[in-house]
Amino acid sequence: MRLLVTRPEPQASAWVEQLRTLGLDAQALPLIAIQGPANPEPVQALWRQLHQARLLMLVSPSAVEWFFRLRPAACLWSEHTLAAAPGPGTARALVQTALEAGLILPQVICPDEDAAQFDSETLWPLLQALDWQDQTVWTISGGDRQDAKGRAWLSEQLRSRGAQVTSLLTYQRSAAHWSPEQQALAHVAAQNPPDHRWLFSSSEAIDHLTDTLMPGQSWQAATALATHPRIAERARLAGFGQVIATRPTPEAVVATLRPAKSGPAHVDTMNPS
Repeated sequence: MRLLVTRPEPQASAWVEQLRTLGLDAQALPLIAIQGPANPEPVQALWRQLHQARLLMLVSPSAVEWFFRLRPAACLWSEHTLAAAPGPGTARALVQTALEAGLILPQVICPDEDAAQFDSETLWPLLQALDWQDQTVWTISGGDRQDAKGRAWLSEQLRSRGAQVTSLLTYQRSAAHWSPEQQALAHVAAQNPPDHRWLFSSSEAIDHLTDTLMPGQSWQAATALATHPRIAERARLAGFGQVIATRPTPEAVVATLRPAKSGPAHVDTMNPS
């Protein structure tokens, strides 16, 4: 059985390396392409006025990568400014990237490694005890073209506590552009669903697969691993016959798949039918 890791690069390859170390046959098949914003000036402007921000919420490793890649050389991280991440993976990327840039972050707020989910709802209890009245918060995210998207619910919670929340587009997402080898891999997986599993960490990735990259393909015999209930629901709507719940860590993915070999009780944990 081969697991197809659909995260954008370089995350997909990093996951594949970890999964192979854990003994799983994994292959990178990105469904989302990442590139910088058409206009980097808003990102650079935020760096220059970072001392005015109380919190930066970086939504993903890609947000971390591009926010720091576009940093003007002379800009530092303010001691007044907190950082937050929806999960430990993004938090680790944030700390490591900051260190490589010679910056020290005063605090990174994120859910624990053993949290049930890595999302806004899990992060919010860690933030809500702080005083947000008249504080400036920036959500650092990606989007399509020049529209920043993501973490709308969390932004509303912060606004309800008096914060001034602004979204900043730091990178752009689009459907991946597959190489001939990746096209062949996807075709083999679609034609041999019992031998493959699709690992999804984004609902948007599923949309790109079904609407752009492989339109018209039936997924009834295919199996999806979903790292969040909302992603699982999108996989079911896309027609995947089996949807397996997993936490978004390589170790959890391996633990989820290995018991599935011994019987159906562990296979379709999120499909109500």
